[in-house]
Amino acid sequence: MLVLRIGALLLICITHWVYNWRNPRCNGKLPPGSMGFPLLGETLEFFRPNTTSNIPPFVKERMKRYGPIFKTSFVGRPVIVSTDSDLNHFVFLQEGQLFQSWYPDTFTEIFGRQNVGSLHGCMYKYLKNLVLNLFGPESLKKMLPEVERTASRRLQRWSSQETVELKEATASMIFDLTAKKLISYDQDNSCENLRENFVAFIQGLISFPLDIPGTAYHKCLQGRKNAMKMLKNLLNERRAMPGKHRSDFFDFVLEELQKEGTILTEAIALDLMFVLLFASFETTSLALTLAVKFLSDDHSVLKKLTEEHEAILRNQENTDSGLTWKEYKSMTYTFQFINETVRLANIVPGIFRKALREIQFKEYTIPAGWAVMVCPPAVHLNPAKYQDPLAFNPSRWEGTEINGASKNFMAFGGGMRFCVGTDFTKVQMAVFLHCLVTKYRWQPINGGNILRTPGLQFPDGFHIQLMEKTRME
Repeated sequence: MLVLRIGALLLICITHWVYNWRNPRCNGKLPPGSMGFPLLGETLEFFRPNTTSNIPPFVKERMKRYGPIFKTSFVGRPVIVSTDSDLNHFVFLQEGQLFQSWYPDTFTEIFGRQNVGSLHGCMYKYLKNLVLNLFGPESLKKMLPEVERTASRRLQRWSSQETVELKEATASMIFDLTAKKLISYDQDNSCENLRENFVAFIQGLISFPLDIPGTAYHKCLQGRKNAMKMLKNLLNERRAMPGKHRSDFFDFVLEELQKEGTILTEAIALDLMFVLLFASFETTSLALTLAVKFLSDDHSVLKKLTEEHEAILRNQENTDSGLTWKEYKSMTYTFQFINETVRLANIVPGIFRKALREIQFKEYTIPAGWAVMVCPPAVHLNPAKYQDPLAFNPSRWEGTEINGASKNFMAFGGGMRFCVGTDFTKVQMAVFLHCLVTKYRWQPINGGNILRTPGLQFPDGFHIQLMEKTRME
């Protein structure tokens, strides 16, 4: 009898817990939606792989069922998903007042507890200024010749190979350039391979957060651990040789750490270094691979892009002098092409913020502490905002000047956390495309299929054969 009573009491408690999970308390009206299973929420559905170039099925199905704003739950956390451009704009506009940057604990575990995405206020502004010193316009002007030399050398090397897998090749190229700029790291003269640890990290970055040996998530954590160990060793080596200046970011960090009253710590500096290395090469290599795939599929766009870059070469007084900053800034169609590429790439499937207090928006209430996920793909592929949104059409950006985010374009984030590496990404993409279309032709061999989990991937790579153009072409 006692066992039956305990069983009944346990059943009542579980039923009450499940009911409260599925019907969270709110002082006003929550957006419609489902909280999924207790603790797990709708995490599995969110991470389910798909091959569409359209709005992710997880989001599209719920938009159809619930509307542009709906509630859900990821890894035990209540989330409001926004595909509404007005709410997205409001969230970015009110950062630091009503919202702050937030990512699930699993992401924080991956990127470090003190990564730039998890820091706020003065510390975030301080780190942002540190990065702008490295990747701001004045620094990029000085970097331009090196970016061009790197792209030219890699393309020359690839043209001597039977085929090249473009995603891996461009990732390696950009990583080497960035690592040299940040920490004077040279793979050829190093006994350890820093990038191998980042590759392991990336393979499990957007995967189900199950930390068991053999899972992608576990490999991701191990990759981060090994990469951080290497970065710490490199920093210690630099600290042990104070007289040997390389004028890179490590030198700058060491100077900051030695200043009296500095707010920078070694842990924050290393986490920042890790994020910069990751963000600079992984996202840009994905965008470049997709860009070349678009060019392979649309010869009219390729022709127009090539004409712009050949015109730059024709107008150069000294053809051996390389690109100037003025020539780079004149690449009007190239920037339209880049905007269209990143609009369709949707490399970042969601941008997370957390409500600092209860917020009323339209007819809905967002409870304090709840996460809000801004969904860029839903905005970028909205037919009400972009005519024929799945079509690749760089000319749709003609006459549009975009130097930051807008209500309908957030490929590089938005608000005060607009990506500080945006200009660096555009320089790398534009210069690479310049070197590619003026000196080479190519043909796809295999691969090129995309997979989203929900982040963009090329599971089979994108293999091409690269050939130098003849003088007659």
